[in-house]
Amino acid sequence: MTQSRPHTLFSFGTLMDERVQTALFGQAVPSSAASLTGYTTRPLPITDQSVITTSGLEVHLTLSRKVGAVVEGAILHLTDHELAAADAYEVDDYARRRVLLSSGEIAWAYLDAKPLRSAARIVIVGDSIAYGRCDPDGGWAGRLAAAHIAGSEAEHRVFNLAIPGSTLTDVSEQTPALLAPRLPDTLLVAAGINDSALPLATAQPHSDWLTHIADSLGSLAATALDHNARLVVAGPTWLDESRTRDYEGLRFTHARALALREFLRTWCAEKHIDYLDMWEPLRDNTKLLTDGLHPTPDGHRALHRHLDALSR
Repeated sequence: MTQSRPHTLFSFGTLMDERVQTALFGQAVPSSAASLTGYTTRPLPITDQSVITTSGLEVHLTLSRKVGAVVEGAILHLTDHELAAADAYEVDDYARRRVLLSSGEIAWAYLDAKPLRSAARIVIVGDSIAYGRCDPDGGWAGRLAAAHIAGSEAEHRVFNLAIPGSTLTDVSEQTPALLAPRLPDTLLVAAGINDSALPLATAQPHSDWLTHIADSLGSLAATALDHNARLVVAGPTWLDESRTRDYEGLRFTHARALALREFLRTWCAEKHIDYLDMWEPLRDNTKLLTDGLHPTPDGHRALHRHLDALSR
């Protein structure tokens, strides 16, 4: 079975229905009972008529995070073709992501496509921009925390563990020990500009720097999954290269920052991990940067508005 049906998909809704399976896959597929801890469900109205016709329902279910909750469902064993058919069936409100089942098995599941909309407990890790440097109100992360907690003071939490100067290597090494007591369901990684900087002492490109970033992201993805958390990667923000040529012994350039941005976008798409592009809100607006690199309070407000629109 594993050779011909290599994919395991956790289903909690219409895909468990044999009529839907027959319509999508041409037959009922092998399945077994399973559960997903740390999630609950909420209704999702469907407007795609083809999906309504296949399922017979105008309202489906989607997953939301809740400590202590359990969703009962089934694991479907699928071929490549059947998994592609399931992807085509699910509407744009869903995204296929990895989850850790109650049994300890890792499987695919269709989650809310807006990565922070279904979150309850968010841990933020990253550098000085995620930390909120140059903004007494805590930057975009502080504004995110205020809005998120206001949504449910009893259940929502945000823990900003960003450290100024951090690279993704630092973050990947430090994060595992920090997560357990905070019970996160979402790990938001600000993949900041430090990863693209060149030390002025060398001023030479390091050909393997993106390889190191891939290794760090892979480690963070594994860490998040170990805690049944959803990894969300926020890309670098725009910089004013004319003002950051020599910043604390580092060289920041558009070329390197854009290479990082494109690499993160591609890596996340290939790994089915959420990517939030943070470049555009500050682009070509140097007045929103205090030193060509760190956003002003108004810059952080712009980043938060953009992040909110992308993820909620």
